[in-house]
Amino acid sequence: MDSPAGKATARPRPYIRGVTTSSAVAPAPLPTRLRRTWTRVQAHPRGLLYGFVAVHAAVFLALTPLMIGGGVTGDLPLYRLWATGALSDGVWPVLDFSWVYPAGAIVPIVLPNVFGEQHYQFVWLALLTALDAAALWLLTDRGRRTVDNRAAWWWLLVTLVLSPVAFLRLEGFSAPLVVAALMLLSTRPRVAGLLLAAATWIKVWPAAVIAAVVVGSRHRAVVLRGGVLVTMVVVSCVLLGRGADDLTSFVTMQSGRALQLEATLSTPWLWMAMLHVPGASVYQNVALATREVMGPGDTWMINESTQVMLAVLVLLAGVLAVASFGLPRAGALRRRGSAASAGAAAVVPARGRGDEFGTVLLGALTLTLAFVVFNKVGSPQYLLWIVPIVAVGYASRPEAFRTPAVLTAWASGLTTLVFPILYRSLIELNPVAVLLLGARNALLVVLFCWCTARLVRLAVATVRSDALEVRVPLVATRAS
Repeated sequence: MDSPAGKATARPRPYIRGVTTSSAVAPAPLPTRLRRTWTRVQAHPRGLLYGFVAVHAAVFLALTPLMIGGGVTGDLPLYRLWATGALSDGVWPVLDFSWVYPAGAIVPIVLPNVFGEQHYQFVWLALLTALDAAALWLLTDRGRRTVDNRAAWWWLLVTLVLSPVAFLRLEGFSAPLVVAALMLLSTRPRVAGLLLAAATWIKVWPAAVIAAVVVGSRHRAVVLRGGVLVTMVVVSCVLLGRGADDLTSFVTMQSGRALQLEATLSTPWLWMAMLHVPGASVYQNVALATREVMGPGDTWMINESTQVMLAVLVLLAGVLAVASFGLPRAGALRRRGSAASAGAAAVVPARGRGDEFGTVLLGALTLTLAFVVFNKVGSPQYLLWIVPIVAVGYASRPEAFRTPAVLTAWASGLTTLVFPILYRSLIELNPVAVLLLGARNALLVVLFCWCTARLVRLAVATVRSDALEVRVPLVATRAS
């Protein structure tokens, strides 16, 4: 028999189903282990650095076999063709023929070819990596906020998701320039103006960011001076090269295009083509190397979409102005003058109300989304118009930009799933690919409506509060 002392000291063995040894411990579920690993990576002081290196190294490694043979992919074959024609044959875009891009795009397109056609892809990726590093450095407050910086990780991971276009199209240059400009807007507005103007002369879309800054930021004059300076340099170079006739060709060439396959406005005609509606189809635009859609009623949309987009942009800019400054109060200002002359209290509009930078970011995102949603031209790289603004907003105003960050991340994933993974199926009108593209476009519309509603709500709140201050003249009294 066991002694009472032995019974008292004996410990019951833990019971684990399927395990008979007392020392076994059940492993944590895979999602739990992944979350723990992700938390440790985010908390590591050099986690972002390692993540940046891993993302860009993966892109370099994936394209190494192509680069060894001197090849290029994505839109780079066309870019290299233009660069070779400029450097070898003396035939320059804009200067010698009409071009679909602004004149400033000549720099990033021709520069990689300076070291030879064989190294075009490698130099292109090296330049993009340098720009991305500078943008990440600013996004982390010059490297001081590298721990638990969700916005920096978000920007890095979304860039990876969109890598087929982020590293192989011109938006790869304009996106980090906009990130840097917005991060410097409050402290270095002159530099921000130069960067925004340079990005706009590469791709037009940063003009929406400039418009938001001009409407809602007190740094508008400094930013505009920087933009004028860059514009004068670009225009002067074009005029010296005798390319004045094609300086604005990027506008006229875009306005004459039909409905592009992936554009949000093209969704009804894409569904018509999938459902075999008579007259609806997908076809190749050989001149622009893109796919477009056609169908019943598309003429009005092709001809009037640009005017509709401009009208929406003007309306949104007006709402942004009201959200920033309220409505003019001429009567209050007249009362202020008469009250001041009579020595009475004066009621005047208060200055410096609201969150200026947050309002500018919301306005920039709303205007840029209008560029995307109401544009008859739509490409997968258009997500890179939205990502830089959301990244800066998520970094500076995390609660306010949480919803845009989530919606943009999902839209980015669906974009890459459609292009390049299912693009051939999309052209063949596979229902799954069409549904995925429709879901992506729906997310963009939802995000645009969300931003517009927030902007309108902010404008209404500004008008209602009216933020008036009372100024009472100082009256000197004699002590009794």
